[in-house]
Amino acid sequence: MTDVRVLSEEEIDDLLSLPALLSVVEEAFLADGRDETVRPERPHFPVGEGLRGDDPLGTGLTMPAYVHGNAHYATKLASVHPGNAERGLPTVNAQIALTNAETGQPAAYMAGTGITNARTGCIGGVAARALCDGPIDLGVIGAGAQARWQSRAIAAGTTIESIRIHSPSDSKHGCAADLREELGVPAEAVDSPEEAVREADVVVTATTATEPVFPGAALSSGTVVIAVGAFSAGMREIDAETVDRAAAVIADVPEEVVETGDIRETGLSAEELIPLSAVLSWEWEREAGEIVLVESVGSAVLDAATAEHLYERAVEAEVGTLVGI
Repeated sequence: MTDVRVLSEEEIDDLLSLPALLSVVEEAFLADGRDETVRPERPHFPVGEGLRGDDPLGTGLTMPAYVHGNAHYATKLASVHPGNAERGLPTVNAQIALTNAETGQPAAYMAGTGITNARTGCIGGVAARALCDGPIDLGVIGAGAQARWQSRAIAAGTTIESIRIHSPSDSKHGCAADLREELGVPAEAVDSPEEAVREADVVVTATTATEPVFPGAALSSGTVVIAVGAFSAGMREIDAETVDRAAAVIADVPEEVVETGDIRETGLSAEELIPLSAVLSWEWEREAGEIVLVESVGSAVLDAATAEHLYERAVEAEVGTLVGI
């Protein structure tokens, strides 16, 4: 019999430290850039047809990965259900299985929603830290969980002076209030996407949109746009003008980013995108005043690195429930 450590969402939350996780995520990207990771193609597929009509209700994803030298590899089972907002449930849900890389024995089963949110937030955090100098005025399109996590992680990696949040729903008011209290910075809900992005140093898009969520003409010179919502061909947050104005398009996983709705019709190839690992290793630097677009689909490598980090902390702190299987 093997003891498997089961970690709940509450236990994961207690173990999480964003400043520490920023370094874990950055090192995972650098390892990826050195080809020291294994990240098989991730299938994503529609689910829920036939439950409430002929249309799918969400997307299922399977995301395995391994970082060379780690004691474990990870397999994440994730889902994206846009209709969950109306149910009072998270749009993104996940579970992570951690397996011993030497023996193949199961090691842990972890609630993965908080891990997904935190590591995705840290993509924006490490990108903003590497690309921006000085205090940041942040514009956010979206008011859900990822809008909060992006803001938290960017605050952990930089200095935020103000936040402006836009969403078509009234949820923007609650999001602004939460971030004001949590981060101790001025945060306000604004009525239009133009208001959110105008004069912003960093713009984050964190939505499940299928059409562009702000006009590229509204961007000021020198803005870093971090787009984390579109992970498939049918999803889109960024318009053609934003791509045209960008001096470079930076991608966490270039070969997957080119297939998203943001990029697939631009004519850009994966080879023309700048890997985020190249930015973090200072192989590529932007010039002052340039607009840059950071496109993220999320990488299972980050799940593996984050899960390994949290598992080590859980063992050290004797957190979790051991279940014999």
